[in-house]
Amino acid sequence: MSEEHYLELCDSPVQFENASSVNNVFFDEANKQVFAVRSGGATGVVVKGPDDKNSIAFRMEDKGEVKCIKFSYENKILAVQRSPKSVDFINFMPDLPHSEFSQECKTKNATVLGFCWTSWNEIVFITDQGVEFYQVLPDKRSLKLLKSHSINVNWYVYCPETSVILLSTTVQGNVLQPFAFKCGTMSKMSKFEIELPVVTKPAKIILSERDIAVATIYGQLYVMYLKHHSRTGNNPGAEVVLYHLQREGACKRSHILKLNTTGKFALNVVDNLVIVHHQSSQTSFMFDIKMKDTDSNLNIHQPVLPARSIHPYKIALTGTVSVSITVLCHSVTFLLGSGYLWYLQVKLKPVVSLLQDKSKLMEFLLRRRDCKMVILSVCSQMLSRGDKGSLPVVAIVFDKLNQVYKEYLEAEQSYTMVMECGPSRGSTAHKRPVRTQAVIDQSDMYTHVLSLFTERKDVSHKFIIAVLMEYIRSLNQFQITVQHYLYELVIKTLVQHNLLYMLHQFLQYHVLSDSKPLACLLLSLESTYPPAHQLSLDMLKRLSTANDEIVEVLLSKQQVLGALRFIRSVGGHDNISARKFLDAARQTKDQMLFYTIFRFFEQRNQRLRGSPNFTPGEHCEEHVAYFKQAFGEQAFIKPVTL
Repeated sequence: MSEEHYLELCDSPVQFENASSVNNVFFDEANKQVFAVRSGGATGVVVKGPDDKNSIAFRMEDKGEVKCIKFSYENKILAVQRSPKSVDFINFMPDLPHSEFSQECKTKNATVLGFCWTSWNEIVFITDQGVEFYQVLPDKRSLKLLKSHSINVNWYVYCPETSVILLSTTVQGNVLQPFAFKCGTMSKMSKFEIELPVVTKPAKIILSERDIAVATIYGQLYVMYLKHHSRTGNNPGAEVVLYHLQREGACKRSHILKLNTTGKFALNVVDNLVIVHHQSSQTSFMFDIKMKDTDSNLNIHQPVLPARSIHPYKIALTGTVSVSITVLCHSVTFLLGSGYLWYLQVKLKPVVSLLQDKSKLMEFLLRRRDCKMVILSVCSQMLSRGDKGSLPVVAIVFDKLNQVYKEYLEAEQSYTMVMECGPSRGSTAHKRPVRTQAVIDQSDMYTHVLSLFTERKDVSHKFIIAVLMEYIRSLNQFQITVQHYLYELVIKTLVQHNLLYMLHQFLQYHVLSDSKPLACLLLSLESTYPPAHQLSLDMLKRLSTANDEIVEVLLSKQQVLGALRFIRSVGGHDNISARKFLDAARQTKDQMLFYTIFRFFEQRNQRLRGSPNFTPGEHCEEHVAYFKQAFGEQAFIKPVTL
């Protein structure tokens, strides 16, 4: 079934026309470019990559067979190896001549095995006798030797992401010497030994570069060794051994990926997943080194999912073209015969049905690049069953989501504090934390999952409320402030199902945290549930910053004396608007209430200003006239004269 293919080739491959007429094809892993070289008279070259909108085509003078060809970064300088002793260079920068210049290796009698660009103008020659690190001076059409190191070399592997080169040394080739390159410097790292399979004498295993790959996984550099065991009755099959390569300190064996079969394999790293392709079965194994199977110091991993083939990709081929697939490290696949170049990518939707354990599934998805909508879909599917027995699983999923959410919030808060305080002396530059798709916040859950879930008619309302409270519990556990719209969703759901007693308990025992929006929602429910009015007032009082709102609520209910008593209890009666209270008292049409309120403000005026009269700025002239009409001139408090 097509939905079970969790690996696929990207939809927009790069195609080479007339691929069958190409003499040589070279893949540059650093720039993700394929060079199609056609010889005959002048050497014609076409360069394409998955990220290149337009191909680069040019001709070079035919000086012999091209052994290796690569652009420096940003396609500024082209390097071509035609002989075992030297490398030729051509400027591709504007305003500089395109004529070739050459550099021979410095070591006598050495053979150049290959070269690697480490920046736009820095290059490393790897010879059978060591490494030579050069700076290219395009304007002077020459190279400057920066540093060199002598060592016997069998072969090499380069990781362009980290600018680290592994050199194979010794007779068996299993002692590897890494070098790191950065900004004109070459650093020798700790050498280490690859543990080869045990074989009976006189047989001897020689380590080949075909069995070694270097890749960055979860931000750490690993050397991957494809270890083939001899065929015996108890042989568990081949395995991939991961060595953690550190800038400082020894390189240690850290993970073993069990393949449980034998044969020919190829390796990819896609979205921090190690993909191992098995040639004879035409299937691929997927490993996630963060999913631990044992508690031992050395992590032994089985495939995360059952082995599957890559989703078929249909190509219309004309004529009889020989097609072979070469899978290269770092998620690039090149179909050599027909001239196609793809990125290999992981499809997450099929994983959902293949990985039944929801806890492991969520761990797996949270580490993937384009995971948000798949995670939200999983949450919706998980809740749709309406099974109360699944609440513990729901709780685990919510906790995993909110742990990532909390980590992002803390990183954002730390960054904000550093920016507000300013960088301290000697501190490293702080980068704003990147919000990945794994950060599922409350808005995401409300919009895509919970608000839709509460509208379902085929799920028990008790289960709906339990799920909502479980999500709120998880947020509180990680000390994340719950947004008021989640509380509102709980209240509306309770009211909709007439669970008013439960609403009262939630509020009484502060299961729902106090907030002004929540208090206002309770006020709107008074006609449905009369006690909601008092619950709202109690909530506003507890907030202590909502005194104005409480006064407004009481005045709107014509509880003028209650509003006045409240504002006196909190010590705010000297600053309140006399006109607002007198307006409210007039609207009650209770003359004795109006008299009491008017007298209160007269006494306040006397106490604060030494006169009972209202100032023009208080705009109480209308109420003074009404008081005089209703109670007479003699009812006014007389000013005290000294």
